[in-house]
Amino acid sequence: MEISEVIIKPIISEASIKEIESNKYVFQVKRNANKKDIAKAVKDKFNVDVLSVRTRLIKGRSRRMLKSRSRAKLGPIKKASVQIGKDQKIDIFETKK
Repeated sequence: MEISEVIIKPIISEASIKEIESNKYVFQVKRNANKKDIAKAVKDKFNVDVLSVRTRLIKGRSRRMLKSRSRAKLGPIKKASVQIGKDQKIDIFETKK
């Protein structure tokens, strides 16, 4: 698997913003990516030292489409929580005060 394909997008939510204080960042990753691939992709893309990687699968759900009664199935996603070294930051997640 190519390193550029592993990380799909960063996940920015209230819970993930709270984890930034302890140097943990959350990304949506490919379902078949393993922890070594995720660590290597984060290290190469953001030039940080990766200390640990935790992954979890979020099961799919269905949603109602606009104003119709039809439902669409959203597929499952895989999230990775990556802890980086102290005094290092990833600029994507930084908020302006």
